[in-house]
Amino acid sequence: MKLTPNMLHIVEKFEPIPTSVELRRIDPSLNMRRFYRMSLQPDLFGGVDVVREWGWLGWRGQFLIQRHSCEDEAVSSMLALETAKRRRGCRSAG
Repeated sequence: MKLTPNMLHIVEKFEPIPTSVELRRIDPSLNMRRFYRMSLQPDLFGGVDVVREWGWLGWRGQFLIQRHSCEDEAVSSMLALETAKRRRGCRSAG
């Protein structure tokens, strides 16, 4: 099947859903070297969890698991958290 220009426009709208996000905030003037990780994990009951980890770089961080009944809720939650963290100065790791 050959893609027409109209079909390419539709395909470009869809981006792959991220399953994990890793952010860092490094500011030597504030002595700040922090990380923030999030990932989507299926649970045993058909839902999806957002697993969050944060802390100082080089140290073991804290964990929080947020349970969601469906993947759409979990993805929305993770993307909202990522947006909030980026507003506060976090950048992609790597």
